[in-house]
Amino acid sequence: MKPPTDREIIEGEIATYWMDEGILVSLSKSIKRTVANIGGNVKLVKEITGNKPVPLLIYLANSPMPDKETRRFSTEKLPEIYTAMAMVSKPGLTQLIMNILFKFKQPPIPMKNFQDVEEAKEWLKQYL
Repeated sequence: MKPPTDREIIEGEIATYWMDEGILVSLSKSIKRTVANIGGNVKLVKEITGNKPVPLLIYLANSPMPDKETRRFSTEKLPEIYTAMAMVSKPGLTQLIMNILFKFKQPPIPMKNFQDVEEAKEWLKQYL
């Protein structure tokens, strides 16, 4: 997946972002997530969205396993910036991430994995 050329592209430390009809699209980068870079990303997303939670369409990339504190912090921050999350990835990757992040409790926002981008967008439209 490559970012489009017909709109503003915002480069963050852990992802590349752009807006698509009210949906924030994220092209994940393969770097280790930490409390520091997740915190910086939350700030960046709030700047992009005008501090209003929006649906997120994320193209997942393989990245190193974050530590327990980073996973807790990330989960805590999700509802501040997103209304729902559609994850597009290779088969198996999304399920692995969901199992790691939400092993003992439900995710704090609606989340669903997809292999088809158009299906993901359609699902996210209900959360606009």
